[in-house]
Amino acid sequence: MKKPAADRILMFLKMRGEATSLLISEELSITKEGARKHLLNLAREELVIPFAKSEGVGRPSTYYKLTEKGLAQFPDTHADITVQLLRSVKNLLGENALELLINDREKNTYQRYEKSLEGSRSLEQRLDILVKIRSEEGYMAEWKKEGDDYFLIENHCPICAAAAECQGFCRAELSNFRNLIGKDYQIERVSHILSGGQRCMYKISL
Repeated sequence: MKKPAADRILMFLKMRGEATSLLISEELSITKEGARKHLLNLAREELVIPFAKSEGVGRPSTYYKLTEKGLAQFPDTHADITVQLLRSVKNLLGENALELLINDREKNTYQRYEKSLEGSRSLEQRLDILVKIRSEEGYMAEWKKEGDDYFLIENHCPICAAAAECQGFCRAELSNFRNLIGKDYQIERVSHILSGGQRCMYKISL
């Protein structure tokens, strides 16, 4: 079943970060008036907010982005109970036990991803597979190429609350990406949700 236009707009803004009503109408195949109407309704519900953005000569363009309330439409997976469990592990068993838990998750994740990547020969094939796996896990992942560099982008973090409680999760994920993509490439995180970024983005270069 096709999602309502308003839901598709929210999803599009989550993936893009920001967009004009014209771009939304073109990308989602709805009329300009329809896009504007939905955006006005979403703004009234405080799910999106308009802002002016200068693009060279002429009047600034009106862009839209998600508000905190809009971002909350894409929640963490079982956030509260996950944070409570992490705090219990830390309080009852100590920091070392929490580190062991993260290391075990990192190892299991790596093994599962590595198995899926078997037979992939090129970087782009590996990225295709990683994007598919990560999207299935709720990360809304995609990749793009700019010049000689590749970017692995995750538009949502389904474990954000857990990662905020213990940044070891983020460290482990970066380590896994470096090992899975291979030592021939340099991989660095250039945008981080927990540091105020719109998304997590990893730059991959030779």
